[in-house]
Amino acid sequence: MVKKILKWTGIVLLVLIALLVATPFLFKDKIKQMIVETINKNVDATVAFEDVDLSLIKSFPQANVTIDKLSIINKAPFAGDTLVYLGEVNLKMSVKELFKDAKEGMNIESISTKNGVVNILFNKDGLGNFDIAIKNAEEKNKDKNEGDPLSLKVQEYKIENYRFQYYDERSKIKLVLDSLNHNGTGDFAAKKLDLDTKTSTVVSLDMDKVNYLNKVNLNLDAVLGIDLENSKYSFKKNKALINKLPLEFDGFIQLLDNGQQYDLTFKTPVSGFQNFLGLIPSAYSGSLANVQTTGDFKVEGFAKGILSDTTIPKFNIAIASNNASFKYPDLPKSVQNIVIDTKIINETGLMNDTYVNLDRLSFRIDQDVFNAKATVKNLSENPLVDAKLDGRINLANLTKAYPVKLDKPLSGILDANVVTKFDMKSVETSQYQNMQNSGNLALTGFKYVDADNKAINVNKAVVQFNPSRITLQELDATTGKTDMKLSGTLDNFYGFLLKNQTLKGNFNLTSNQFAVSDFITEADPKKEQKTQQPKEAVKIPAFLDCTLTAKANTVLYDNLVLKNVSGKVIIKDQTAKLQDVKTTIFGGLIAVTGDVSTKEATPTFNVDLGLNSVDIQQTFTQLEMMKSIAPIAGVINGKLNSKINVSGKLDPKEMSPILNTINGDLAGQLLSTTINEKNSTLLNKLDESVSFIDLQKLNLNDLKAALTFTNGRVNLKPFTLKYQDMKVDIVGSHGFDQTMNYSLKFDVPAKYFGTDVNKLLAKLSPGEQNKIENIPVTALLTGNFSNPKVATDMKSAATNLTNQIVKAQKEKLVNQGTSALTDLINKNTKNQNQSTTDTTKTKPKTKNEDIKNAAQGVIDLFGKKKKKEEPKTN
Repeated sequence: MVKKILKWTGIVLLVLIALLVATPFLFKDKIKQMIVETINKNVDATVAFEDVDLSLIKSFPQANVTIDKLSIINKAPFAGDTLVYLGEVNLKMSVKELFKDAKEGMNIESISTKNGVVNILFNKDGLGNFDIAIKNAEEKNKDKNEGDPLSLKVQEYKIENYRFQYYDERSKIKLVLDSLNHNGTGDFAAKKLDLDTKTSTVVSLDMDKVNYLNKVNLNLDAVLGIDLENSKYSFKKNKALINKLPLEFDGFIQLLDNGQQYDLTFKTPVSGFQNFLGLIPSAYSGSLANVQTTGDFKVEGFAKGILSDTTIPKFNIAIASNNASFKYPDLPKSVQNIVIDTKIINETGLMNDTYVNLDRLSFRIDQDVFNAKATVKNLSENPLVDAKLDGRINLANLTKAYPVKLDKPLSGILDANVVTKFDMKSVETSQYQNMQNSGNLALTGFKYVDADNKAINVNKAVVQFNPSRITLQELDATTGKTDMKLSGTLDNFYGFLLKNQTLKGNFNLTSNQFAVSDFITEADPKKEQKTQQPKEAVKIPAFLDCTLTAKANTVLYDNLVLKNVSGKVIIKDQTAKLQDVKTTIFGGLIAVTGDVSTKEATPTFNVDLGLNSVDIQQTFTQLEMMKSIAPIAGVINGKLNSKINVSGKLDPKEMSPILNTINGDLAGQLLSTTINEKNSTLLNKLDESVSFIDLQKLNLNDLKAALTFTNGRVNLKPFTLKYQDMKVDIVGSHGFDQTMNYSLKFDVPAKYFGTDVNKLLAKLSPGEQNKIENIPVTALLTGNFSNPKVATDMKSAATNLTNQIVKAQKEKLVNQGTSALTDLINKNTKNQNQSTTDTTKTKPKTKNEDIKNAAQGVIDLFGKKKKKEEPKTN
């Protein structure tokens, strides 16, 4: 009997298990269809989900429906924006709900979801992206006598690991609830219920680019009384923690046709000052476990009235502390005599009547006391600010009394005695006459070390507040190799500080030595390798609109030492304009006028350079751009006067010229110059190929030359050199890639071709020598400056000179033959009556032999390299 019972029990269990496993496959499609129908009937948005799964085991004895990766994407005017993304949604219901007809609908008893994101957006027109319900859907369904395929009779719900984001484009309010966990239990089928909830999240709040809460922990355990018939929600038992600050709420919120009715009161249940420190995010306040505090801290207030399109609830929030103190156990200093008296009030229900009174904020560290007070009125239309700062702060004591996390400690004394009164419209419209400012702000002995371990020392800084502007009376600072003194005015400091406007000002800078590298952040190669982040492009700040008049005895820039630097820099619209900038360098003077702009992705520049008596070799070897424009100039010793106009693009990260983009021209004059051809492969090659000129004796004094450069090539305007009584015509171009194509045309007198030619010329009379024309010799320079190729037409020159000498010799012999015949006739005439008639005839050399000898001498000259000789003077 027992065996039979066990047998049948086992069979029943197996059947039940089989049903639990098999049933989901029978109802899965039905559930999926119901979900799709419910969504389509109620939502005007693009909804998608990856899969729907039904399980009878996961939450036995209830059925569990799981929806994976559910997303709701907005349509216009927020087309493409994700309203909701849910990683997983679980719906629980009774198993009997599965066997209902589709028209009856299924009742959902529990909802849980996790790993979700919710984005609530309001555009500039005030439209919200969450309004996705199909208009009049409820009335249409009633007309068709249709019920919802899925109905909510929820007893409990749960949200895990959500991120809620709220952004209003008009007010610039951004609220983020991160790591949001929330659950609640209650009978939602009842018209009145108590909903027991638990919530934890991390809150961040920004308003108009100002951060008010930064990752503040919020915990709330509350029992909410819900009256669904009257849309009324009451706070019963609740306990909230904002970081460590506890708050309790009483009262209710009720939804009305024209808004919401608020009747709330709140207060801190305990009043220890440690609660105030608990309000500060732990990242900034450190551990509060053993902090010693005295005094109280209270927050209390109320909100009562209707929130509608035209009104807000009246409210009064008071934050107060009297004669409090705190001391961290690991720090040597304490903060004493802390007084806080602040109220935020609205007495009329009109938004613009809200005002803030900071009646007093005061504290003391050692003997240094600091006080502040302020009022802000007319908040929504044109805020009016009236504030006063008075006191002293020893910055070194801040880290000794409060756990401020700094890589390097601060030092210095801040003295403040400032009164200011202004309205925001005057700030926005630069109506400085409506601002009332007075007092001084002074900082002495300030030292700060940045992340690159560069120390900035402010010996003294004094700022004076006047009714119309703020004056930097003095800034005496040093950093690295740099010392500087700065003074000037700021015309719209409040606009820059409060309204994100450009910072306008005029400054004067003097320095004994100014090292540019002290103000450039050097990339850490190891850090770059770890992060693999590319070096950022250099940008002139868009918020600057100022003029800087500077004078420095020495400026260190890269490998250059600039002396007696002066000039003006005007910064506006991400462009720096240089006016009358002058410096002594390379033994001369350089003047610069022009501009540099970083407004576009690739920066541009356009400058005029005036070079006065600068050393040629230093200029064209130490300046990379000049080296590319005229590489051959580096072998010239002497001085240069020049005017250069150059424009082009700059490397966005290095701010150096991109050579193949620069355009411009150069006009220059050489002074007291000599050539050191031994330093040039090109000149050595030319010297080997041309025997009739000594480059060391080439006179370049007062030579004027002009260049133009564009598209990566430099074009030389044709000019003529003189070597004693010889002319050299030069023309051609080269590229920034060092390739070249130049032509040198020499107009060479015959006497420069050496001793052999001069011996032949000596056989001619001066008149016959003068008839020998100069010989043109052309040298073509190609290849590149480090590996040049030199080609000459010396064979053509040899033929030319040979022909001229042969012609001259031939004419000489013909003249000599005619002269001898005349003499013989005259002699015969005189002796015709003499009896002696015997005439002795001497056989001379033939003309052809003399011509042959002359030609051979010229051919020998061009057939081998001759030692350079100076020509003989006639």
